[in-house]
Amino acid sequence: MIKNIVFDMGRVLVDYEGDKVCKIFIEDERERRAVAASVFDSQEWLLLDMGLLSEEEALKRMQSRLDTDHAKEMAALCFHHWHEYNMQPKEEMGKVVAELKNQGYEIYLCSNASVRLLTCYEMIPGIKLFDGILFSAEVKCLKPQKEMYQHLFDRFHLKPEECFFIDDLPMNIEGARACGMDGYCFSDGNVERLRDFLSRLNDNQGPRS
Repeated sequence: MIKNIVFDMGRVLVDYEGDKVCKIFIEDERERRAVAASVFDSQEWLLLDMGLLSEEEALKRMQSRLDTDHAKEMAALCFHHWHEYNMQPKEEMGKVVAELKNQGYEIYLCSNASVRLLTCYEMIPGIKLFDGILFSAEVKCLKPQKEMYQHLFDRFHLKPEECFFIDDLPMNIEGARACGMDGYCFSDGNVERLRDFLSRLNDNQGPRS
């Protein structure tokens, strides 16, 4: 019987647009593309999510690939403020979280994210209803690595077979299933379809995704 619902964050609970902050602060299109590539499409970004690099060192490396002082200044501006612009709450998902909580489920978050999010995750809809939060940078691994899911189970004393995971990437759902936690791939972003599926979650005759 499923007792715990585990949510991913990006493109599940919040919409994410990786270079939106660059569009806000940088007028020149060529410079904007260069900064976005150097900051958000970088190895350093992945290392931040894995907790293997400090923000200070990551920014230095990102800036080193840019040609002008102005571009480097813009990289720093975008880097320090990305969380204010790149993520937007999916308010309808906040309602789903509240419905699940009212039905007696415990609610958890398991997301690939840097330590920055530990200071500003309040924008996640329904976050006050969550029973536990785990970001990848805290444990220095990423979904779909089995270690990430095991950290979730161990930290919150959960049984995998009693958990159900909602993520937008098939490989993360497959990784969860390999660890004994079933899941639903929310790649289409269809909230009503998800809500319908969850309403039959503990029905043995219900469909599987």
